Amino acid sequence: MRTPNLNVGARTPTINPTITPRINPTIAARPTVAVRPSVDTAARTPPTRIGTMSSTLRVRPGTGVRSTLPYARFSPNLYPACQYAMRGPDGECFDRPVTSAGGGNGNSASAKKGKGGSGNNNAQAAVNLRAVKNELVAEIDGALSTAEADQLARRHGLERIASQSFPLLGGTIGLFRIVDNRPVDTVRRELAADGSVRSVQLNFRYFLQDQKKASTEGDAAQYAVAQLRLPQAHKLVRGMNVTIAVIDSGIDARHPELANSVADSFDALGSKEGPHTHGTGIAGAIVAHARLMGSAPEARLIAIRAFGAGSKGAESTSYVILRGLDYAAEHGAQIINMSFAGPKDPLIERGIAATAARGILMVAAAGNAGAKSPPLYPAANPNVIAVSGTDAQEKLFTASNRGNHIAVAAPGADIFLPAPDDKYQITSGTSFSAAYISGVAALIMERNPALKPGDVRTILTNTARDLGIPGRDDQFGAGEADAFAAVTAAAAAPAVPLASASGKPAGEKAPALDPSADNASVSRALNDAPPSMAADKSAVNAAK
Repeated sequence: MRTPNLNVGARTPTINPTITPRINPTIAARPTVAVRPSVDTAARTPPTRIGTMSSTLRVRPGTGVRSTLPYARFSPNLYPACQYAMRGPDGECFDRPVTSAGGGNGNSASAKKGKGGSGNNNAQAAVNLRAVKNELVAEIDGALSTAEADQLARRHGLERIASQSFPLLGGTIGLFRIVDNRPVDTVRRELAADGSVRSVQLNFRYFLQDQKKASTEGDAAQYAVAQLRLPQAHKLVRGMNVTIAVIDSGIDARHPELANSVADSFDALGSKEGPHTHGTGIAGAIVAHARLMGSAPEARLIAIRAFGAGSKGAESTSYVILRGLDYAAEHGAQIINMSFAGPKDPLIERGIAATAARGILMVAAAGNAGAKSPPLYPAANPNVIAVSGTDAQEKLFTASNRGNHIAVAAPGADIFLPAPDDKYQITSGTSFSAAYISGVAALIMERNPALKPGDVRTILTNTARDLGIPGRDDQFGAGEADAFAAVTAAAAAPAVPLASASGKPAGEKAPALDPSADNASVSRALNDAPPSMAADKSAVNAAK
């Protein structure tokens, strides 16, 4: 397999032919694929139009046995090629230079002031590009009836799109649209001054963190399985009885890799859209259990659709993501996977703080905006485990964000995952790095259900394999996660120092990486009691 060497500035990946992937030599066949884009239906967020993307799978002659997998579909490139000056703080490309995101991400840059105060105008334009045009999100008096909420909107020249009570925040949040051409800031100030309104903000946009597959080769053998030491960890635990909410695009729950894994679902968009490549791939990275191997194949998923297709790829908003967080917290999620990124958002920050207060673990993608990007959210929130991406050579995924908020790293380049309609895809992004870590966290929590989110974070970081410069760094955080070491440490916590479990036990022999053998039924996870360390057997042995 070859790992793309991405040029962050132009976002045009190239291939370094001198790199030899470090894959476990016990893998017999590594089919290589090439792709040709065609058309497929993606999810949609009204009122924007539907975007489409798919691909086909071909086996290149002379590179091993032919793949038996069906056609592959590739996730859309949510960050098109553009110069850094044209890229916003959340990694999105715009059609004109952006300067400051003042008030949006907490990292305002000083705009050059020209005639007529153009610096302030450019700053405001940058903020507006990262929010839904003419929409405001406001916390309103919960005692207001629907008719009274509509009257509130009309008093300020607004249309109430939606409003609901959010138990997570203990308040009522409304989504409003400006119906005339008044400046957003003017309307925001006027609405905030109303006695029935607690707070007002823009309805910010968020984007899923994957990258279009640009190279022509990939490895169906899942190098991530070996790097994370999943087969060894799965001898002990497989994520049984741990519930993970996935706030993402639509998931194809009927895919063989995901059979019996989706215990609940919620459409925060209120749409009738079909499954999407990104959400299906994220679910696969966590629970795949047929031909592929997820990090926690017997975890239970709550599939929350919060992202639909926009003009620049799958996107969501402050209001919709808050609906997803609220549903996850109210329906028993123990872990929430957030493979998306955007600006610092007061409303989502409140939601995350409330979620953390309930003892729910949150994992987020660091982002794919590259080395020059400021910290993206929700990953930069201290209550969230931020995950950067690595490749098959355990180098940093070139598009991955950096920063002192990065906790750990996990594979995120050229990942082989399920796609809708029984298909498969090869895709890249810190989205999938985060998903793997959500699954590893589930393994830790099954092994020791008494652990708190802070304990899980400590185990993940203390057992990670150090990469890059010695010690913690802004690229890999504590290093690349080691599922087996983490699970071993979880069983011993807190009696045994975590560092003692971080190394590979003497004489340990890694099992053959045959994902097709790891196909134990996930349905038993819904009924059986968690296995003991002595009684549990690996899926590899059970399948023989």
